[in-house]
Amino acid sequence: MTVPVRRTALKKRRRYGFDLRSTALFFVFLAVVVCVLGLAARVAAGAVERRPAWVFVLVVIGVAGCLGLRRRWRVAGVARRAAAALDEAAREAAEQLEAPAVPPQRTAVEVTVDYRALTPEEFEEAIAALCERDGCSGVEVVGGAGDLGADVLAVTPDGRRIVIQCKHYDESHRVGSQDLQRFGGTCFTVHEADVAVLVSTSDFTAPALEYAEQCGILCVDGETLEAWTDGTGPRPWDVAPEAGAADCEAAGAGF
Repeated sequence: MTVPVRRTALKKRRRYGFDLRSTALFFVFLAVVVCVLGLAARVAAGAVERRPAWVFVLVVIGVAGCLGLRRRWRVAGVARRAAAALDEAAREAAEQLEAPAVPPQRTAVEVTVDYRALTPEEFEEAIAALCERDGCSGVEVVGGAGDLGADVLAVTPDGRRIVIQCKHYDESHRVGSQDLQRFGGTCFTVHEADVAVLVSTSDFTAPALEYAEQCGILCVDGETLEAWTDGTGPRPWDVAPEAGAADCEAAGAGF
């Protein structure tokens, strides 16, 4: 029973001796570090006394280096965030390309225009602005003397040539069949319209509507114009009938 006891005592003494050596080494290392720091402080103090300008230059260089590193870290962070944003945008674009195409829907907007308060010239400009707003290209106001029935010319978003005549009438003055016949005689043959539209601030007579239907001219009255303006109604080229000069000649023979 004596042998195990002696071994245990030896192990305890060895463990305590190891701990004492580690502690002594730690204090020796700490003393060396303190001495080195003290020596460095003395050298720095002596350098400051002998050459203060050089010390100032070194301090400035050190500060500049720290600021440069900080700026690089900041730029690197911005670059990482920008790269992540680009990756996210690329993923969203890829998802949209893979998704089935959905035709754009027109939304109603709060637009109030008193077309009757405009002058005839301003009314033509307003109709041209509507065409341009809704995607027409090459919009041109050509109304005036010698316009041969065309006030606004444009190309629809699907590539058709649209010719519009504007009639700025009072509410009591409706567009008659004579107005439609004069427009029908030039819109297709002279202006080569694919879509012929007569827009008015008032209304149309029954004979005028009958002629327009036979000739293939779309009639837009004041109420329909307001719906086109605020987006609650269709654009004229979306509902325009297909017709041509021959239809106008046949329609004109009956009036």
